[in-house]
Amino acid sequence: MTFEYSQEFAQKQDEQDPLKGFRNKFFIPTLNGEETVYLTGNSLGLQPKNVEKYIKEELEDWKNLGVEGHFHATRPWMPYHEFFTESLAKLVGANPTEVVAMGSLTNNLHLLMVSFYRPAGKRNKILCEAKAFPSDQYALASQARCHGFNADDVVVEIGPREGEHIIRKEDVLAKIEELGDELALLMIGGVNYYTGQVHDMKTITAAAKKVGAFVGWDLAHAMGNVEVNLHDWDVDFAAWCTYKYLNSGPGATAGLFVHEKHHGDANMPRFEGWWGHEKESRFKMPDKFVPMNSAEAWQLSNAPVFAMAPQRASLDLFDETTFAQRREKAIKLSSYLEFVLDEIAKKNNANFEIITPRNWDERGSQLSVFLHGQGRELFDKLMAAGVIADWREPNVIRMAPVPLYNSFEDIYRFGQKLEEALK
Repeated sequence: MTFEYSQEFAQKQDEQDPLKGFRNKFFIPTLNGEETVYLTGNSLGLQPKNVEKYIKEELEDWKNLGVEGHFHATRPWMPYHEFFTESLAKLVGANPTEVVAMGSLTNNLHLLMVSFYRPAGKRNKILCEAKAFPSDQYALASQARCHGFNADDVVVEIGPREGEHIIRKEDVLAKIEELGDELALLMIGGVNYYTGQVHDMKTITAAAKKVGAFVGWDLAHAMGNVEVNLHDWDVDFAAWCTYKYLNSGPGATAGLFVHEKHHGDANMPRFEGWWGHEKESRFKMPDKFVPMNSAEAWQLSNAPVFAMAPQRASLDLFDETTFAQRREKAIKLSSYLEFVLDEIAKKNNANFEIITPRNWDERGSQLSVFLHGQGRELFDKLMAAGVIADWREPNVIRMAPVPLYNSFEDIYRFGQKLEEALK
């Protein structure tokens, strides 16, 4: 597509957008009576307008039914997590039995690593990305210490080369081969939170499996954003949050994936809870745990219904679209943002280094921009002007135009406000 930095061009693209009607299904924050340019769906997605209805339904059922809501609510609470499986499975390329809505992201990663980080002899290394989200780094280090290791001895980080921002795939593959039979677990973020780089999860998974390691992916910035096919890629486990691209609200209930080949193994190490016990005998209150033959075996407790209702509301909107539709628009929006940044940099003699790969295959909705010679003051001016973006030290603005609610005119308006802030 040939882009133009003009309001007329942006409005024409919006008129032709097959997803244009979805913007009206979200609340857009305002500042001084004007809609903001909201570009931080990679941090917290906007509220779908149908969320209030879904929460009110659960409140009414609680009010009118009490405990009987577990069986007779509009969406009965006992199997409430099951109302999510089909939608989540489509988003991560899994069988419905391989996913479950539960917990929080880091909590889920810990539960999964109890099962899949099982060091034995010299096979004790964990391979992760350098500058992973800190919670992942803390989780990996603490798992290593729980097994009696010094984390610095067994947690191996792979990072960009000197002077680069992106981790090269060939370097990841070389490190996997170098570690070989010492590698117990590969656990990386599918999309790097800082740069927005999308890793080749399929190729990296195959390489790690070839040397005998378990493979897990943190999909916090991938879920609802990029293509994921966990089952076909033979990934062992994955976990995600849902408050970013899935628009499920702050601290929303997360989810996890466990490949079906690991289901039903009563001898697998696992932190066990009542809700992971097989349905048939759960209410007989047996003394011995019998795992469900699905990813639900990793559940500990029953579903937090009020916290999950917003996720169901948002997933209904996802179910009205296809991944291909969302991906096509995400590529166009991020490419237009890239174009506008380049145009403004040239016009204003500014140095904006886009550290997210410019190759579409290696990025999702997010662009991360290094503000050489600008700093926090420019970001603060943008925020004051109604551009809601995200700052990361030392000098990076992260922006993510999201296909369900962002528009081309949003990108044009961002450009106008950026030019004004540069004056």
